[in-house]
Order: sequence, then structure tokens, then C-alpha cells
Amino acid sequence: MIRLVSTVRILSRIQKTNKIFRKSYTNHNGLSYIQKVGKYPLVYRTIGQELSRVANEFGDREAYVFVEEKKRFTYGQLKVKADRLAAGFQAIGLKTGDRIGIWAPNMAMWPVVLFAAARAGLILVALNPAYQVPEAEICLQKAGIKALVTSESFRDKEYYEKLLQIVPKLDKVSLGKIQNEKLPFLSSIIIDSEKYYPGTLRLKDVSSMAASSQIKHIEFQQKCISPDSASNIRFTSGTTGNPKPALLSHFALINNGINSSTGMDEKRLLMPIPFFHIYGSLAGAIGSLSRVATTIVPSIVYNSEKALQSIQDEKCDIIFGVPTMYSDLVEKQKKLKLDLKAEIAANGSDSLPPQLCKSSGTSFSSLPGDTEKQIFETVGHVQDHIEVKVTDKHGDLVPFGTPGELNIRGYITMLGYWDDEEKTKEILAKDGWLRTGDQFILQADGYGKVVGRLKEVIVRGADKIFPKEIEILLSTCPQIAEIHIVAVPDKRLGEELFAFVRLQPGIESFTASDIKKFCDGKISYFKIPQFMEVVTEFPRTASGKVQKFKLEELAKEKYAKIKDAIKLETSPFSISVVIWLEWSFLGYAQIFGLLLRQLSQLDAQFVQMQSCYFFIQLLGQHMHAHLVLITLGPELNLCQHLVGERVGHNKARMSRSTTQIDKTSRSQDNNVIAIG
Repeated sequence: MIRLVSTVRILSRIQKTNKIFRKSYTNHNGLSYIQKVGKYPLVYRTIGQELSRVANEFGDREAYVFVEEKKRFTYGQLKVKADRLAAGFQAIGLKTGDRIGIWAPNMAMWPVVLFAAARAGLILVALNPAYQVPEAEICLQKAGIKALVTSESFRDKEYYEKLLQIVPKLDKVSLGKIQNEKLPFLSSIIIDSEKYYPGTLRLKDVSSMAASSQIKHIEFQQKCISPDSASNIRFTSGTTGNPKPALLSHFALINNGINSSTGMDEKRLLMPIPFFHIYGSLAGAIGSLSRVATTIVPSIVYNSEKALQSIQDEKCDIIFGVPTMYSDLVEKQKKLKLDLKAEIAANGSDSLPPQLCKSSGTSFSSLPGDTEKQIFETVGHVQDHIEVKVTDKHGDLVPFGTPGELNIRGYITMLGYWDDEEKTKEILAKDGWLRTGDQFILQADGYGKVVGRLKEVIVRGADKIFPKEIEILLSTCPQIAEIHIVAVPDKRLGEELFAFVRLQPGIESFTASDIKKFCDGKISYFKIPQFMEVVTEFPRTASGKVQKFKLEELAKEKYAKIKDAIKLETSPFSISVVIWLEWSFLGYAQIFGLLLRQLSQLDAQFVQMQSCYFFIQLLGQHMHAHLVLITLGPELNLCQHLVGERVGHNKARMSRSTTQIDKTSRSQDNNVIAIG
């Protein structure tokens, strides 16, 4: 689901300004509802009208710099390029409301196509440049795309090869007359290339098709396009399944671009974020347009070294990025030591880890004047002109500070899912309230924090657990670079926690017991992951978001192997319990006793030792006894200290113990299951 709530946060080396006064209206009964009153009114303009305004007033101002392509153009030149292409789109038969797709990385043609589509009254459909054939085909079908614009290639792979798989007879069709049963709407494919590809048009040729009178008519058409009309379709990231096409209006995009670009006026912005992403388009195209800023695109595909070099050479004031990019930039800058003058880094997509903010020498704030608690423990303050409320499962308001589902209403919400009324009704009510699916805590001061996604809640016994809370905590563990937690089915508890961990460089060993030690005293015992798998990478969507549904599938598979490995098939399972006593004053150890005890039943995650008798004969003083389990099973080697017990001197002790252990995790590499 796409929600145009600004996720941009600010990291600033600039000294904080005085506290900003935020006027909000809240319920006097202490229930979670806030309406944020804006300082400035919303604007009622289309994207095309905004381009006219800026080009007329600031036509000589540099709009874009594409460093790798060595291309630059001003806002005046951008308008000329956009109008020529808009007239060309109409010349090949595209009409108001038709969907035009763009399937390309960050190239100079991207903003030109974006503004050309807006000025022609078309709906732009942004496709991830990394999409493979099945993914692209689904999006083309769902959005009913009539014309598709692509670059020549992406990461050394030609799009034309993929297009031939999507439209098998493309090389044999006449221009503009594509016929495909799977894609009945698709009529034209346009490639930004000097080379001719059979069955397709060249972008430069489309720009040259219209007569000068048709190009001039584009400006006249702007008053006929409503700000409330559809402008963009952006596909959801697909973290929980197939992407869904969210329909966005001119009004939503323009105002969100303005409100999420505070401080960008006439600045030079580094934009390594892909334009297909809503964050990249809002900041790097629409927000920068309204603020008359210059967007610097360092490379066609993200490269940390090229980004840093561009910050220095192009004298960037503001950097846009996501946490993984900032982590790369910080590490690369340690090696390059370039002279960087940028003062602000804006983060979107996900929260920046506090340690990254500190390591970069910056302070993280949603707005100037925020306290450290507001900076690191909340997602910021409610945006201007927005209503928010938090409700329970019945749709009733919950008190401030109580978790519930976040609902929003205002200009930022989507119009709905394209051609999917049922899915739209599930989250967007007739009264305008949009259900976000976020488990959220709203404070009376207008700040809030995301607890997790409702779809991701894990029910362990009687406890509801939100993985996000645990992931945030464990992301501060020095050995962990990235962690994601999912649920696995559990016969006794319903669900159990399974953690996938990517370790920091140089960390060779990390186990479930390390997680337990780190979490001890920080979160409740039932929130500590019981299973863990070390991975080198995560399954991701084409936009880079982790696909948790695939992690769930992998976790179930791993869990099943653990279950099979320790499942009792026929007879009771035998274990040896050895008491290892260490002479503290002599520094050596000696085995004193041995106990063999059969277990009547051993479940996949539940070990119970019943009526185990320990016969210990002690010959020394001040000894320590540690219980060690060594299994006699064919595959497993359980060798984990479970009990530490100080034993008195020169006394024989017999103890009866019943131990219940419900924490089991398996390390794939050394075939060891740790019980802690």
C-alpha cells in the first residue's frame, strides 16, 4: 500500500533552531485523534501548472545535472523538452487518462517523461528498472499501460530482450500497432536510444513528431487538467505478495512535494534514490521543482563513490538517501576523505539506526528543535493539513499512548487501487479515512511511533509480539548488520520467533545464545527469538525492501528440518547427563558421576527431563558443577551448559530436577542445536 505520508527525516549539522510551534486540535477526552493545522494553505495546481510557474519565473535556474551522462538543463529547457514530448505522445494516439509506463533507471529522460506525461494529461506508471519479465508483465497488465518508455539497457542487459519475451512478435509488428492477448491495451513501445529496434519507436523521434502549433497547444491544455485528476500510478513494494497499483492525484503529489521539502529552497540536492520510487520522485522531481532546487543525479545506477564525488564536485547542500546508502557513504568516506560541504542529509524509507547518525557526526530530527527522545524514539510529528487517529479492531478510538491501527485522512491519501474496487474498499473508507495497517502509538503532543505491521504480528501463547520492536533493539547489537524476524508455527505456543541475521563484516560466529545475552534485561523473555539463521543476504523486492513472506517460507523450511531432526519416531530418546566438576583452586576438572535417563517424549521445541537424579560424590572443596547434555541421537550433538551449581565441600549431594526448556535453535553450519 502506498501512503503519501512523508517519511523524510532530517540529519543536520546545522545548529538546531528554536522550538517550532505546532498548532493541533486533539480530543479533550484523551482519545487518539489529532488534526494538524498547517501554517501555509495547500495549493490547487497540477504538476504541469507548477512547471509553467517555475519555468516562467526561474527559467534560467539549473534544474538537473546528470553527472554520468554529462547532461545539464535549466527549468526553461525542461519545459521545452517536456512540451515537445507531450505533443509527441498525443501524436502517436495517447489521450487524456491513458496510462504511459516508464521502465528505466535514473537517466536524463526520466524527469522529461514525467513532466511530459503530466502536461499531456496522461497517467504515468513508474516501473522498477530491475523488474524481470514476469514482474513487468504483471504491472503492464494491472495498469492497462498503452505506451511504454524504456531506456536502452539496465546493468548491461538490454530491455529489448525482455520486451521480446513480453511481446513475442514485437520485431515483426508495424509501429504503434502492437497486438498482444495478454496486454490488450499496449500499442506502442518507445526506447531512448540512437539505435532502431524493430517494432519500437525512438524517444527522440516521438519528440520530433508534433508540429510547433501542437507543441504550443500543450500550454493551453494545462487549464483543462484538474488538480484532482489522476497523475501517477505507483506500485506497492510487494513485500507481502504481488505489487498493487496505487492511483495518485496531481493535488496529492504537488502538496506532498511542497510539504516534504522544507529547507530545500534553491539548494543543490544529491539524488541517488531511483526516480521510480515515490521518495525519489517527490524529492528529486516534484519537491525540487516547487523549491526551485537543482537535482544532481550522480550515476545511472547507485554507486557510493560516484555519489561522494558528486557531493564534492557539484557542491551539494543536501543529500537524499536511505539507511543502506548512508551506511555505504559513511564507510566509503572514511577511505576517500573527500572535502564534503553538505549540511543536511534527508532519510526516507526506514528509520536510521542511532549508531549510524552518531558515526556520521550528525543529529537526527524530524523537525528543528526536536528533543533527543523525539528524534530517536518517534517517527516525528503529524504533517500539516492531516488528520490522524488510532483505532482498535472494532474501529473505535483508543486512548493516547495505546497501540492500535493508524488511520489517516487528508490530501496525501491515494485515490484508490487502479481498477480494483474491492481492494480499495478494504483500506479506504467512503469518509476518506485510510487504514494504514500500521500498529501505531499516538501521543497527545502529536508525535508517534510505529510498533509494527498488523499483518506481521506474532501471537506466541497469549502474547502479541511485533517484530519491529525487537528488530529495532537488535539492530543496535554490535555484531548485527541487519536483522528481520518472522513467525514459525509452533504446536504448543501457536507461533514462535525466528530471526534471520546478517552479521557485520569480520564477525565469524554468532548464535542464538548471543541474542539472548544481548536481550537479557532489555525486553521480556517471550520476545527473544528462539531460532536464528545467519544469512549473507535477504530476499528483496526490486525496490530493495525485504520480502518477509519469503523469509517466512524459508523459516518454515528450516524449522521443519529442526523438527524432523529431533522428532521421536519409534522409541524413547536416550541422553547422557554428565556432571562436570571443576576444582577451582587446582585448575583442573574430573568427572564424578554419570546419569542415564530415558525421556518418554521429545517435541520439536520442548524438552522435559522428568525425575532426573544426580548422584555426585565430591572429593574436593569449593567445586562448581555444570550440567552438560550430550545426546545419543544420530544427527545431533547437544553440548550446551544448562545449569550452573555451586557444590559444598566434602558432601555428597543428590538432587531431583525437573527442567523445562522451550528455547531451541539450530545452527546449520555446525549441526548444533543450542538450548538456552
